[in-house]
Amino acid sequence: MDDTLHWLDVEEIAEELDEAHPDIDPLRLGFPKLRSLVEELPNFAEREGHPCNERILETIQANWIELRGDAPSSDDDEGD
Repeated sequence: MDDTLHWLDVEEIAEELDEAHPDIDPLRLGFPKLRSLVEELPNFAEREGHPCNERILETIQANWIELRGDAPSSDDDEGD
């Protein structure tokens, strides 16, 4: 089984980032730094035909925030 992560493995990348960088707040992370952190993961390799884009970075960041439990819940405001 191939353990290599690629840009489309957004959930797995978020998990790896959460483990590797417990001191970083994903809510305060800009996309250039996020991209750099992903590219520095030891099991990450960019796959030809699947380059990084803003949507992928947004999804990785959202998954990482969700893992931390910091995601604002839209359900909290419903019914008020």
